[in-house]
Amino acid sequence: MWVLWILMGFVIGAVCAVPMLRVLLRRAEHRARLAERRARNAERLAELGSMTAGLAHEIKNPLSTIGLNAQLLAEGLNDAELPPHERVRLLNRLGSLSREAERLRGILTDFLQFAGRVKLDAQPRDLARIVAELRDFFHPQCDKHHIVMRMTLPDTPVRALLDESLFKQALLNLMINATQAMVDGTPDAGVGETRGELILRVDADDEEARVHVIDTGPGIEADRLEQIFHPYVSHTVGGTGLGLSTARRIIEEHGGRITVHSDVGRGSDFVIHLPRKGRK
Repeated sequence: MWVLWILMGFVIGAVCAVPMLRVLLRRAEHRARLAERRARNAERLAELGSMTAGLAHEIKNPLSTIGLNAQLLAEGLNDAELPPHERVRLLNRLGSLSREAERLRGILTDFLQFAGRVKLDAQPRDLARIVAELRDFFHPQCDKHHIVMRMTLPDTPVRALLDESLFKQALLNLMINATQAMVDGTPDAGVGETRGELILRVDADDEEARVHVIDTGPGIEADRLEQIFHPYVSHTVGGTGLGLSTARRIIEEHGGRITVHSDVGRGSDFVIHLPRKGRK
């Protein structure tokens, strides 16, 4: 009798397990389909990225040709026997063509930098030295726009593991952004009038090193603070909208992050945070 009861138990268990087995099989099939769909989407995105990068390269070449020929035409017009007013009119048109070709070339260059793979050659570096070098490099740009540049560095080296070339690019993008914000914020500044201050500051603790890029521009509204890091979002005149997004991508590849604090009407403080783990 007990054997019969055991057999009945197996039968009942098997019958009850069938619906559960069907549910598990359906779930497994659904997960497999999702994984296959994600793989196809990733492949399409990779193909699209490769195609757009190739297209950008292809467009840059004729743009360079257009710019060169516009320059040659301008030189020819200067030597041509034309009425002065006609020469000026044609030269102005060629100037507009050259500027637009150069602007498009800059947009494509920024796109290729943003879309390309970031390959780090990270080495222990002194952040204070790098910031000081960029200060010397960028000072003429500040003088051109009547912006006072200040710097606060620690007395001892602040070392972090980073790719110096890429880090300089990211920091320079932040400095350009800060400068442009002050220029756009005071479009009616008089000759020789100071537009604002650009302040570079380096500090650190045991966990991280920080580089502050502070400006005294118009500031950024709270609801725009995250938006400004999105590609092709720009509120500056002539901006491509890739400077901040490229900077953030580079810093995140270093294992760091960029934060920003801004007061409307007073200015902004962009902070690069870099981990100090692994420094020598």
